[in-house]
Amino acid sequence: MRKRLALGIGLLFLLVASAGCTSVFGPGEISQQKLSRNATYDWDTPQDVTYNVTSNQYQAVYELDKKGTLEIHQEESFGEEAPVEISAVQFRYPNRTVVDADHIEVKKTKSSTIIKPPQGQGQLAYTASRQGKTFYVPTYLKEKTYEVTIPRGMRVDTFLLSDVRPGGYETTMENGREHIIWSTPVKSDSISVRYYLGRDKWIFAGIVALALLIGLVGLAYYRYQIRQLERQREEMGLNMDISDDDVGDGPPPGM
Repeated sequence: MRKRLALGIGLLFLLVASAGCTSVFGPGEISQQKLSRNATYDWDTPQDVTYNVTSNQYQAVYELDKKGTLEIHQEESFGEEAPVEISAVQFRYPNRTVVDADHIEVKKTKSSTIIKPPQGQGQLAYTASRQGKTFYVPTYLKEKTYEVTIPRGMRVDTFLLSDVRPGGYETTMENGREHIIWSTPVKSDSISVRYYLGRDKWIFAGIVALALLIGLVGLAYYRYQIRQLERQREEMGLNMDISDDDVGDGPPPGM
């Protein structure tokens, strides 16, 4: 009995230890094959940090100013920090020479992913997976300008359906995709962009119009019912005023 119990506990321990990248044996490593995947990045952007967001991933490009390492993380439930699973890591020197993951050191800890480029000054890029209609990322580089390009067909121009933080941004449209730009250095600890599908605005407007129409019809029917009740009361004489003059001074008949 004790042997079976010990065997069961041992198997459970192995399952827990082998599950995920941050097991009890320590953080897992990102495979070199994943880090060396091919990707095409837009290096020539006017902003210091750019994010190219698509439906299931995003590409990040950072302008490093003699920064030795870049430590990135993502927030999970209960405010815990976790490493970012990245791929296709590249670095571009100031002379526009681009090198891949073979020249970049990537280390993953329990709470973050640490990227060390071959030198400080230059541009660092990577790809990471994502999902949903909200893009959230901490501002790893402080006092820098930022740009977020959202997926094709998505918009942020209706406050009831979208939300962009921090403020002080401007938007432009290029090749059917909306760009949110912070051209002045961002002081906030994070950037959050909640967007919606463009056609959803008309669906939402139709729902609002239908709700208003139903409300007006209901109000009209309510007022009609009130008037009907008033007419019935008048016909039954329930709305007739009885004053003291109608009663007179004498006693009721028969008294």
